[in-house]
Amino acid sequence: MSDLFNGIKTTLQQQEKRKIVFPEATDERVLRAASRLAQEGLIEPILIGNINEINQLVQEYTVDVSNCTLIDPSSYAEFDQVVDSFVERRNGKVSKEEAETIVKDENYFGTMLVYLKKADGLVSGAAHSTSDTVRPALQIIKTKEGVQKTSGVFVMVRDEEKYIFADCAINIAPTSEDLAEIAMESAKTAKLFDVEPRVAMLSFSTKGSAKSEETERVIEAVKIAKNKDASLLIDGEFQFDAAFVPAVAAKKAPDSEIKGDATVFVFPSLEAGNIGYKLTERLGGFEAVGPILQGLNQPVNDLSRGCSEEDVYKLALITAAQSL
Repeated sequence: MSDLFNGIKTTLQQQEKRKIVFPEATDERVLRAASRLAQEGLIEPILIGNINEINQLVQEYTVDVSNCTLIDPSSYAEFDQVVDSFVERRNGKVSKEEAETIVKDENYFGTMLVYLKKADGLVSGAAHSTSDTVRPALQIIKTKEGVQKTSGVFVMVRDEEKYIFADCAINIAPTSEDLAEIAMESAKTAKLFDVEPRVAMLSFSTKGSAKSEETERVIEAVKIAKNKDASLLIDGEFQFDAAFVPAVAAKKAPDSEIKGDATVFVFPSLEAGNIGYKLTERLGGFEAVGPILQGLNQPVNDLSRGCSEEDVYKLALITAAQSL
């Protein structure tokens, strides 16, 4: 396991055990990862689902969930409290009768446990779409004050190298304001993983080498971010090589504070971000850790439906670390 996760595990061992919700407790990958986390004493997993079904699968897969908490929403002792809190949180948008049905959904129920501080975070997506995971989070947990949208980052890891790529998961065509917000939140995420944030706003142009609506959007984003946080080291617009290669930076952007040493890369669109992280992963040999959702009041993270047990395990560690 990389130093990134060894460091997270060490930090978690020094803190009060975090409770992480897994709404997909009948998925083999989730069960095995939760069992491993519980046995290592790093996290207290909360498994959501039909308890009889979970126990049958535990026997089938020969996993130990004795250190996990199993909850069936339909028989949860405090279900009425969860329903009432959901109605209040939705501020008249749902009736109590509607809420009773909605909250029985594992993702909604699990998100409510986080909102009510009965858990510290949630990991889902092994058997659900991104929208199934993110929608309850946006409706219930909501974004932090001053943050308009959540965004998704990957930590790209190769040996001792660590970089932050954003947004690679959520916002299809971000505005200048969105890009500025993504940059500022990504800088905070970088610090969580001991990465000193040096933020490069990416484009197909470097410092005016091309002019278009797309490049102007990135240039404006840099201005907005600097106005909101003067301490943030951010610059752009950059082509990737000008942000990453010192010799290229010296030629293309000699007056920039970022001299080919960026650590946080903000892509101008979801299309670019998704392609960029997958190229880096597949051709560059980096491990892509994520997507990690940022900007929420409490941590909720989304797995890929093609995830492995190891992916579930690692994202749970990250979610626990975000909650500290």
